[in-house]
Amino acid sequence: MTPEQLQSAVLAFIAGARAKASGGLTVAEFGSLTVEVIRLAVAGLDTINTLDGPSKKAWALACVASLFDAVADSCVPVLAKPVWWVVKPSIRSLVLAAAGGALEQILALTRAAAPEPTA
Repeated sequence: MTPEQLQSAVLAFIAGARAKASGGLTVAEFGSLTVEVIRLAVAGLDTINTLDGPSKKAWALACVASLFDAVADSCVPVLAKPVWWVVKPSIRSLVLAAAGGALEQILALTRAAAPEPTA
């Protein structure tokens, strides 16, 4: 997979998430979307050899940040919006920190599930 193909796949995933979020999302659904975008990024980045490990991690976290920016508002009830606008930057940082930790576990799971190359 090329970096351009991976970027297109992530953008398509986020567009689908945005469509799903148009009717509102629960926090659990947002969490599920977050794990899925990390899996997508990890699977794609594993095939790209032009980036080093820290760059790949930064790219995967940027995918999570894009997802958060696109759909997180859909998780918040209308009455809580004023509070949301105040705490949103802190929640975003918390989500990215959690995603950074989850990334290592998802990486191990994705690599374990990958088929062994045949020679």
